[in-house]
Amino acid sequence: MAPLPLHMLTDPARLFSIRGCVHPETRKFLSADCAIETMPIPSLIRVPLQQHIGVEAEPIVKRDDLVLKGQIIGKARGPVSANVHAPTSGRVIAVGHFAAPHPSGLPVPTITIRADGKDRWGPRMTRLRPEGADPEEIAARVAEAGIVGMGGATFPSAVKLNLRNKYDLHTLIINAAECEPYLTSDDRLLRERAEEVADGIRIMGLALGVRRIIVAIESNKPQAIAALRRHIAGIGPDAGIAVVPTQYPMGSEKHLVQTVTGKETPARALTAELGIVVHNAATAFAVHQAVRYGEPLISRVVTISGRAVERPANVQALIGTPVADALAHCGGLIGEPDRLLLGGPMMGQPIQNLRVPIVKGTNGILALTKSETRHEASMPCIRCGSCVQVCPCGLTPLELNAHIQADDLEGAVKIGLLDCVACGACSYICPSNIPLVQGFNFAKGKLAKMQSWKHQQDETKRLAAARKAREDAIAEAKRAAMARHKAATAARKQREAEEAARDAATPDTPKADHPQTSEAME
Repeated sequence: MAPLPLHMLTDPARLFSIRGCVHPETRKFLSADCAIETMPIPSLIRVPLQQHIGVEAEPIVKRDDLVLKGQIIGKARGPVSANVHAPTSGRVIAVGHFAAPHPSGLPVPTITIRADGKDRWGPRMTRLRPEGADPEEIAARVAEAGIVGMGGATFPSAVKLNLRNKYDLHTLIINAAECEPYLTSDDRLLRERAEEVADGIRIMGLALGVRRIIVAIESNKPQAIAALRRHIAGIGPDAGIAVVPTQYPMGSEKHLVQTVTGKETPARALTAELGIVVHNAATAFAVHQAVRYGEPLISRVVTISGRAVERPANVQALIGTPVADALAHCGGLIGEPDRLLLGGPMMGQPIQNLRVPIVKGTNGILALTKSETRHEASMPCIRCGSCVQVCPCGLTPLELNAHIQADDLEGAVKIGLLDCVACGACSYICPSNIPLVQGFNFAKGKLAKMQSWKHQQDETKRLAAARKAREDAIAEAKRAAMARHKAATAARKQREAEEAARDAATPDTPKADHPQTSEAME
């Protein structure tokens, strides 16, 4: 199916439809008109070493080290990893573990910095002129800056930029849909910093070598659309804006690609296999800062909202800022919130500890009251099929849930458990209030644990077999050496015996006098 011409993308009627989806109340009005505020530097900053998909960074500082703003404190390990940097200057007071910004609250490797309040920069990365830089240089700069996908997926951005080496890429899509209710950080970023975002988009387009760039924005953000339209020409001649319908989960990568291009990404495949790469609008801004000014990813825009917040706002917060400090900046909480979330209400992670830090993937902090959450008790499934109708992936959530409840994970996998994007649309629409997506996430975690256990078992068996093979090889080598020694000994004894036999068989003969001796005697 041929993609639409760029001049037609601004008309939602010209786009392609996707299956399912829901229309939750957006409640973006709480913070949509709040300009981005810069938060003060917190006294304590906690920087987790894993704020990305992949291997955690390796700490390269120790306790009592003095660090400067922008200094690398955690080095990426392996091809899928990301650097972490000091968000401000200060002293390292701990290199250990601290509670993760995750429902489990389990401790993760974390570097804690006591800020000195001076906010002194260390040596910055050298600036690049992207127009004259090689794609490899741009990708390397993005990797050095520790930039990851800032829409929530946190996939190292440099890895995506290097996909040009493996796939024939032709289109870059910028995800500015921001379909989650309450969240307005990308909206404000486009309204206030459209020129910088557009420049970052252009830089990523140069790195990927694509011919076409599309910025997808939901139709409920007219001011952001207007702001970006003023700078779209600077991105390139083949750049355009796609005004996509306001529905959830329009921000899902594969569904956004299908809406804009009409191409459906196969199950468990990458959009790159279709020649398309998707990046977030906030990621584009971070790329601009890294390439043009040599600044690593040490802060981000975060929406702080919900009716339990005294003053909803959009703030520029340093990575590592405690959630408690961010809420205090907004006037604190109104009473006891019913639920605290990092991210949006559909896919966000509940937290219990306000000391957990803001990380690279944190686009929102929500404090919701009882009036904003559901409290009805779960009831048995009535098989109404509502979850099937709204699932954007075309799955049957009720059947998945039945398999999971029966502890039949293999059966759940066969009917698409691993294709679920955990958008939560099924849980939202379920009249029985069954926490479907939570069950799917639990099943995925259990499956991953089982696979990890099986991998450990297989690895243990492999190592044991390898050890036995080594021991057998050593024993065989010893036996062979012993056999060679015995054979050599036997051969030597045989030679000695033969020589002795020859000596015995030879008669003795008198020896002639030496001529000189005879003459001397005469």
